[in-house]
This record gives sequence, structure tokens and C-alpha cells, in this order.
Amino acid sequence: MSRFIITLRASRDLEEICDYFLEKSVDAGDRFVEAFNQKCRHLVHFPYLGRSYAQFSPSLRGISLMGYIIFYRIIEDGIEIVRIISGYRNLEEVFKT
Repeated sequence: MSRFIITLRASRDLEEICDYFLEKSVDAGDRFVEAFNQKCRHLVHFPYLGRSYAQFSPSLRGISLMGYIIFYRIIEDGIEIVRIISGYRNLEEVFKT
């Protein structure tokens, strides 16, 4: 069975995004969470849909959603959501090790 899992860091990202939306609009936050879940379920079936971000980390892929990028890795039985980051941020700085 294909599934998606969310890392602790991605879960924190999602929580911060939801907090932001709660300040602005509960409806917008609900739409984001629903779109996020729908996108992840779709990615489970089509994991190569997102583009490669191997320049930041081997096997890292990403797909955009409402101004954010869902970063993930393909795993044996689905995908692992690694981060959810605003597309306006400096990604090189975010993924510096």
C-alpha cells in the first residue's frame, strides 16, 4: 500500500503555516491543509511529478502548492515529506548543512 509520511521538521513547517493562516483566515488555512493532503495523496501515486532538487540533497524532489514548496523523497512504499517551505525563501540558505 502506498502512503505518505511527514517528518517531524515538515510537521513543524505545516504547523507554522497553519498558525500563519489562522491569523489571516481560517478558511484559507482549511483550504491549504485540504490541498496539501490532496497533493500528497496524488504524489503517492505519481511520485516523479515533482521536480528534482538534488542540488540541495540527493533524491530530494519538490512540488509547489499555494506559494509553498512541498519537499519530499520517494521511499519504498510511498513518499516522505521532508519540508514545506515558502517559495519566496532563499532555498540555498534553508538547505545549507
